[in-house]
Amino acid sequence: MSLDLAEIKTRQQVMWSSGNYAKVAWFTTPLADLLCEAVEVRPGSNVLDVASGTGHVALAAARRFAHVTSSDYVPSLLEVGRARAVAELLELTFAEADAENLPFKDGSFDFVLSAIGAMFAPNQEKVASELTRVCRVGGRVGMINWTLTGFLADLFKTIASHVPPPEGLKGPMLWGDEERVRELFDGKVSDLSFTYGSLPQHFISPDHYVDFMLTNYGPTLKAFESLNPERRELFAADIAALATRHNRATDGSLTYDSNYVIVVATNR
Repeated sequence: MSLDLAEIKTRQQVMWSSGNYAKVAWFTTPLADLLCEAVEVRPGSNVLDVASGTGHVALAAARRFAHVTSSDYVPSLLEVGRARAVAELLELTFAEADAENLPFKDGSFDFVLSAIGAMFAPNQEKVASELTRVCRVGGRVGMINWTLTGFLADLFKTIASHVPPPEGLKGPMLWGDEERVRELFDGKVSDLSFTYGSLPQHFISPDHYVDFMLTNYGPTLKAFESLNPERRELFAADIAALATRHNRATDGSLTYDSNYVIVVATNR
């Protein structure tokens, strides 16, 4: 049976609209400046932030005096970005847009960026095509993606063990695999580079992490809601065990590292 990617995307949109992703997004704030620095966003340049969420990358680029468009297909997240821009007295354009079907002309932007966003769209080939299509020749495409290994990869494996994804759907962590990214951008870009790092995350305790994620993070919240009471307890226990296994704090709190890769390419 073939995948119904449109239906999967619809369910994903509901998922990302659930909980309170604005709170979860706090933890990826440092990645925005890393991405802007990696691609060398210049003052006066035209920048598109794809799957912008609450606008970390868009705001970071605007602080560099770029002309920025923040795009996402979840309107409530764009509203958070707008409020943040107003609070910082920054001028940005906000656009409701799907990473697989961007409503912009070919070659519209000098920089096309996405941090922990476009990687979650179900049609990976279409995303790669759209990111490069709207970038001008010689412009730069930049992404920060979670990798195939580490805490976040294990979290999504845990989710999948309780609520399996549709058969044949390529997982988002493949955007953290060099071979897969080269395959997706083959013939579209040059000077493709990969820089790896880790982002420390801090919570009061492993139990606090579980409560926080089941309340605020769409993928864990919707998975939890889909389970019966007995399976919910097992799901929560598995997430707590995962957090404990990765914990490097020694005072009862939780500190773990999220592994990421910065992907930078020159558009052909």
